[in-house]
Amino acid sequence: MIEIEIQGRKIGDGYPVFFIAEAGVNHNGSLELALQLVSVAAEAGADAVKFQTFNADSLNTRTAPKSSYHVETTGTDEMQSWYELLKTQELSREMHIELKEYCLKKKIIFLSTPYDHESADLLEELGIPAFKTASTDTNNIPLLKYLARKGRPMIISTAMATMQEVEYAVDAVRGEGLDEIVVLQCTGNYPARLEDSNLRVMETYRRQLNCLVGFSDHVSEMINPIAATAFGACVYEKHFTVDKELPGPDHRMSLDSKELKDTIKAIRLTEKALGRSEKIVLDSEKENRVKLRKSLVAAVNIPKGTRITDDMIAVKRPGNGIPPSELENILHRESKMDIHSDSHLKESMFI
Repeated sequence: MIEIEIQGRKIGDGYPVFFIAEAGVNHNGSLELALQLVSVAAEAGADAVKFQTFNADSLNTRTAPKSSYHVETTGTDEMQSWYELLKTQELSREMHIELKEYCLKKKIIFLSTPYDHESADLLEELGIPAFKTASTDTNNIPLLKYLARKGRPMIISTAMATMQEVEYAVDAVRGEGLDEIVVLQCTGNYPARLEDSNLRVMETYRRQLNCLVGFSDHVSEMINPIAATAFGACVYEKHFTVDKELPGPDHRMSLDSKELKDTIKAIRLTEKALGRSEKIVLDSEKENRVKLRKSLVAAVNIPKGTRITDDMIAVKRPGNGIPPSELENILHRESKMDIHSDSHLKESMFI
């Protein structure tokens, strides 16, 4: 059975879903807001809170156009270019240090997505327990290889990718000697349509890549946490915010604190409902197993020495006698005693 471990937390089939509360850039460049996000994630019961580590100069050209959802949430490039927006969302080295220390205090795992080599080096220096890559870098093989060589588990998002690109990415990571991989199905739209979730892709990944799988969710509806958990997601990631009305690209599509708690609760309840694969009689069923099941009873008065025929036997509750499945073992045998109608039949009554 495949499993990995992130800061003492085992991840794999049979373990609870590893929930990543995606803070992303919802701190708006404010350390105070970032610390609030850590608190919200910890109080909601998330396993990890994740930020994004980048330098705008290394991430975007000055003229890179905003995506349509960025335009919708932050205005056109004439108001503020994407590059300028990213500059306001950078986290300094000092902020990273404070966030990691605060996560330790709050007993939640600190994660951040590196977008370049220098960011990866910073996170490695801080002792990041795993690397979570963004979908934008599924085909950034140089970065994936660089991260893999650092020897930490990798969680790879795959929105906007072809299957061939995903296979290439996983092969590249494994080619560097790293097998601790989780591949996340994801849809690169914000918010994404429910029908574009394609949770079945997780099964394709599991079968073709022979790896742990999970889901990075950009859908508004609450069904995906339940469905993805039932479908075998080992990792689940979801954006959250302290206030959906704050300025910034991702706040409106993010969960608020209550929704985050509800989402994690839905996953944990689903895990309880999934239970075990072995079919057994539960302790909670044993009383009803007797009271609700049926037994063989005499349909009529049966005198001693009578050869038993089908019409002499009925099947009635409770189930504390001979089960109906044993009917053939009673038919055509001779009664050793008088048997009153509606009496439960016993083996000792027959020759």
